[in-house]
Amino acid sequence: MLTVDFFPPIVDDPFIYGAIAAANALSDVYAMGGRPVTALNVAAIPADLPPEILSSILSGGAAKAAEAGVSIIGGHTVTDDEPKYGMAVTGYIHPDKIITNAGAQPGDKLVLTKPIGTGIISTAGKAQEADADVLSRAAKIMGVLNKGACEAMIEVGVHSATDITGYGLVGHAAEMARGSGVGIQLSLDAVPIIPGTLELLERGIVPGGTHRNLAGVVDSADWDPALTANQKLLMCDAQTSGGLLISVAAEKCDDLVAALNAAETPAAAVIGEVINGPAGIVHIGP
Repeated sequence: MLTVDFFPPIVDDPFIYGAIAAANALSDVYAMGGRPVTALNVAAIPADLPPEILSSILSGGAAKAAEAGVSIIGGHTVTDDEPKYGMAVTGYIHPDKIITNAGAQPGDKLVLTKPIGTGIISTAGKAQEADADVLSRAAKIMGVLNKGACEAMIEVGVHSATDITGYGLVGHAAEMARGSGVGIQLSLDAVPIIPGTLELLERGIVPGGTHRNLAGVVDSADWDPALTANQKLLMCDAQTSGGLLISVAAEKCDDLVAALNAAETPAAAVIGEVINGPAGIVHIGP
């Protein structure tokens, strides 16, 4: 399997930025139950960027790749006004063992392996509106590889999975619902949230991508009337290097949660279930 992802800085520290970008690029392989093995650096570099900053970005990516057991075998750079960094990743998986986002079955439980809120927090950080501890906590979560979550779901055996990234939790859940021909029920109260996110949201700090996500699920999201506008935005917050949303048979759910906890994933929260339909619709309640 081959995948690529890159984006502009979302934190000030270049080493941490490089590590997050690498973790994010590797995530698609883990979401399918694969093992990443090699990567190519992909970078856009302003002509006046100090060399030590570029070196730090690449060092962050290299450290995260080493943690994943991935060899960086080359790369490519171009000149651009805004720095961007990521990786093109090659991974292995047996064709009969691929975990797709189109295999969820009615009765499955849905488990999320990282809390949400990184889009809101990153936007606040760029505007210098977030406390240092909030930014540090979010950066640490974004830098966690989905390797442990991948190994846990392979060990237990699951029906479907997807990583939660730019389309937000509801957007990626809707993709799973459409691909699987099922409906999905999510409970907002069960969704783990990075501390500090709600306070920033109440102050009106919301990335443009999150607003676009909310508009983009107008035909696939069935919102409970009790939910507020901010709660809807939260569930659509555009994530960077988010966790896995895993659809697992109800009788295996406890085993999966135990395996995720053993792997020390940032979360192991049962946030909903798969229902018979209508196909492609995500119902979001309190």
